Amino acid sequence: MPTTTAAQRRERARAEYDAFLKACPTNQLLDRISDKWVSLVVSALAPGPMRYSDLARKIAGVSPKMLTQTLRTLERDGILTRTVTPSVPVRVDYALTPLGSDLALLLVAVKDWAETRFDEVRAARERYDTAG
Repeated sequence: MPTTTAAQRRERARAEYDAFLKACPTNQLLDRISDKWVSLVVSALAPGPMRYSDLARKIAGVSPKMLTQTLRTLERDGILTRTVTPSVPVRVDYALTPLGSDLALLLVAVKDWAETRFDEVRAARERYDTAG
């Protein structure tokens, strides 16, 4: 069995997609999909296509710049599609791709968990804060 250097072991691990390594592409993808705005945009699009203005109204607190940046990133990653319909004014619709629909199943489940379990989390925080 040949001896390998640490650099060779890191390179082999990187090629095997080890999400615990910072340089691994899967680590970077996890960073992307764990973003708050990504989760909310994907969850909002889960039921079906939406226009930019509908997304902006649905997702409270997102700035136009952040929404645009998030949509472009998700389009680049193949999570959603952007369809422009020439009209006056121009109509732009966003929809999940099959890849995005797979991701939406997970992110909607996390969103639902947060909505149904927040009271338990709040109670745990209060217990922790009063004990400390």
